[in-house]
Amino acid sequence: MTEVTSTPPLYSSKTTTAASDPVVTETKQAVSSDFDTFLKMLTVQLQNQDPLNPVDSTDYATQLATFSSVEQQVLTNDLLREVSATLSGNALQELSGWIGMEGLVRGPTLFSGTPITVRPDYAEEADDAALVVRDSSGNVVQRFSLSPGQEEVLWAGTDETGATLPIGIYRFEVESYKDEAVIDTKIAQVYSQIQEVRKKDDLLQLRMSGGSELDPGQIEGLRVPQS
Repeated sequence: MTEVTSTPPLYSSKTTTAASDPVVTETKQAVSSDFDTFLKMLTVQLQNQDPLNPVDSTDYATQLATFSSVEQQVLTNDLLREVSATLSGNALQELSGWIGMEGLVRGPTLFSGTPITVRPDYAEEADDAALVVRDSSGNVVQRFSLSPGQEEVLWAGTDETGATLPIGIYRFEVESYKDEAVIDTKIAQVYSQIQEVRKKDDLLQLRMSGGSELDPGQIEGLRVPQS
């Protein structure tokens, strides 16, 4: 691992069962009520049909089949909703164990005085590279030379005099060069602490120390906090 110093630039969640879910219960009652109403309407239709031109029995069968299909679809949707809530609750409980861990992400991270591990990415044809450090406002704080292929950099967070930079949010970019021309710029991977796991619009999200909110699938690595 290369350490970058001040060298001048070169889930616990509870789920609700269908029996206690007021939405599911109300839906079932509504389906039952609608079916009773449908049967009453069908009976009235039979009683008041023209005896000289009765409705074909096939039409009755079609009406019954259509209503039955709709009824089954409503109940299926309720079951899927219940299963989804259960799975989401279990996932939330499992992900709660990630809180306090450090996740490998592409995005800003909080610098609290402890060196930050950076994982650079380079363009395949790059013959030179540079690590660019930006603050929360997007201003360039530092720039360092990198050798393409260098897998890990430890950013010490100090300036040219050795003084520690202000605590705050920083972003790391890797510029790839070929024949002294920039051919690609990528946000580098960094380890950022996971501060919160929560549901948002039925989706699970992780809130990182850098302030970003990510899908769990965007975490490319996980480790215990480094002292």
